[in-house]
Amino acid sequence: MSSSAQREKYSLLKSLIAILLIIFCLWAAQWQYHRGVARHARNSLIETNSSAQPVELSSVTANVKAHEWQPTIVSGTFDAQSQILLRNSYSDGVYGFELLTRFTDSDGKTFWVDCGWVKAGASATTRPALPPIPTGQVSITGRLRLDSSLPQGSFFAIPRGASTGLIAKANAQSGTQTENFYIDLTSGSEPSLTPSVSAQLPELSDGPHMAYALQWVFFAALIGYGRFLIRRDVLTRKEF
Repeated sequence: MSSSAQREKYSLLKSLIAILLIIFCLWAAQWQYHRGVARHARNSLIETNSSAQPVELSSVTANVKAHEWQPTIVSGTFDAQSQILLRNSYSDGVYGFELLTRFTDSDGKTFWVDCGWVKAGASATTRPALPPIPTGQVSITGRLRLDSSLPQGSFFAIPRGASTGLIAKANAQSGTQTENFYIDLTSGSEPSLTPSVSAQLPELSDGPHMAYALQWVFFAALIGYGRFLIRRDVLTRKEF
């Protein structure tokens, strides 16, 4: 029988499946590409803003998103009675907490300040040793952060008038009325305001997204080529 007389079983179905798989691969490639572009833009923003000179907080609060990671200077008072421990934080492999303290600036704006990492107590019910919080008016320097980037998870209010215990679970964002930003403390007008372990910048890596995008394009090409080989094999096969 001549090769032109050969027919491929389920030809349309196979072609349809191949087309759908190619469309999916191209969609996945585009998704990974846009993720890579967004991550690169975020890293560029962090690198540029974090290396800028400190400015007054009041000059950047009108557009917090554009100035996130910008070093800022602000004067005001800490509320030592409004502190929160954020668990699941590590420093050099040691378990501890991020210490958040409420701060009110000279303009009356209230927001959280990340005062750095503190080592956990000897047990889950032992209160960790906390750095002293100065009273009265102070000036602090820290990186401006979006409130939406405040780490999510379990928060514990620090007990007052007790020697041990983390007794009340709280949500640091919905439980109090604060501004839509917070500050990563780096230093202040008093030596005690410099955290022993301050909040760290994230790793500035673009990640594997662009490589994954090329990988999905390669998969799409393989599917198309595979479908071509199957079709060619049927058309050139001879029956004996």
